[in-house]
Formats: sequence, structure tokens, C-alpha cells
Amino acid sequence: MTSLLEKLGRYTLLMQKVFTRPQKWNVFFRQFFTEMSKLGVNSIWIVIIISFFIGAVIVVQIKLNIDSPFMPRYTVGYVSREILILEFSSTIMCLILAGKVGSNIASEIGTMQVTEQIDALEIMGVNSANYIILPKITALMAFIPVLVVLSMVFGVIGGFSVCIIGQIMPADTFQYGLQSFFKEFYVWYAIIKTIVFAFIIASVASFYGYSARGGSLDVGKASTDSVVMSSILVLVSDLLITQLMMS
Repeated sequence: MTSLLEKLGRYTLLMQKVFTRPQKWNVFFRQFFTEMSKLGVNSIWIVIIISFFIGAVIVVQIKLNIDSPFMPRYTVGYVSREILILEFSSTIMCLILAGKVGSNIASEIGTMQVTEQIDALEIMGVNSANYIILPKITALMAFIPVLVVLSMVFGVIGGFSVCIIGQIMPADTFQYGLQSFFKEFYVWYAIIKTIVFAFIIASVASFYGYSARGGSLDVGKASTDSVVMSSILVLVSDLLITQLMMS
């Protein structure tokens, strides 16, 4: 418990250093767009691939498990849409990104810490936390809605594909289910959730990387710990946000 409170205190102090006014805005924006490309754009391919196949699997599983004369056939499209929007494209996709993006951030900052690059920045009078971490957090938070929307779109495309190619059910029936009882608020709910998740993933990974001491083994441990902790916090915050926004 003491160790947890100590980490929480160090995390809070680090975030205070991070969220200060950048010393040079042109340097910040250059770093911001670099991090957006590295953390966000480079994650598009994995989001598209996973969303496409999971969307197809969801449709197959739902069709097989609710194939009943008492259930309208369009229910498959309706339930698939709700699963994709409410949980998969927001929460599950962010858990996947916690592994890819979070480990990347933690290992990069951890390597800078153990090779004394961060100490060199501090000696030159640069706020190292603000210079290194703030562009990563803001870039991921800014780009994550794009990844969420792409995940939703390609999840639906995967569902359509399995309907057409695998002939699981008529595509027009699936489309009717997708359009039935649609609530625009659910899309905004998913986007708001993922912005919070992006902050958790980037800030927790940065904290563990910034706190790394020792050598390469310690960098690896920091990377692993950041993925585990950010995944747990994403799930906890998912429950809290759902209770606040959906109740």
C-alpha cells in the first residue's frame, strides 16, 4: 500500500512538471506532429486488421448463437453494431494499443533515462518532462478518435464481408439491423472514453519510462509494468465512465 501511494505521489508530481507551458511552441508542435505520426498513424494498420476480422467473427458468433425463429434476423446487425461501438472499438482496441503504444513510450523514455539523455536535458535547463512527455500525451489524445472511428468502420465492413462472402445472412438484413434504433450518443460516448484511455496509456507509460533506473533489464521491466498498469486502469476507468455517462 505504501509503495502504491508513493508511486501515485511521484506520478502526480511528474504530471505537474509535464503540464506546464512549453518553453518553445515551435519545438512543441514539431514534436507533437512527430509523435502523432509515430504513435497514431503507425497504429492504423493494426487497428484496421484487428477490427475487420473481429467484426466478421462477432457477426458469425451472434448469428450462430441467436439463430431462433423467435428472434428477428436483423438482430444480428443490431447487436454487432452495439458491441463494436460500445466496447470493442473503444475499450478493447485501447487495451491493444496499451500493449503497442504504451510499451513503445515506456521503452523509449526508459532508454533515454538510463543513457542519461534526460539528465543532459535537465543540465541544459530544459524541463525534460514537459519536452518529452507532453507531446506524446497530447498527440495520442488528439489522434485516438480517428483510430476509434476507423475501428468502427472496418468492424462493420468485416461484418458485411462475412455476410456476402460467407453467406451467413442476407447483407440487406444485416444493414437494416445496423441502422435500427441507432443512437448517435453512443458514438460520442465511445470517443470520450477513448480520449480518457489515451491519457491513461500515454501518461502511465511515460511515468514508468521516466522512473526507470539501471540498465536494459530495468527498461524492459518498466515497459512491462506500464502495459499491465495502464490496462488495469483502462478497465477501471471504463467501468466508472460507463456508470457516469450511461446511467
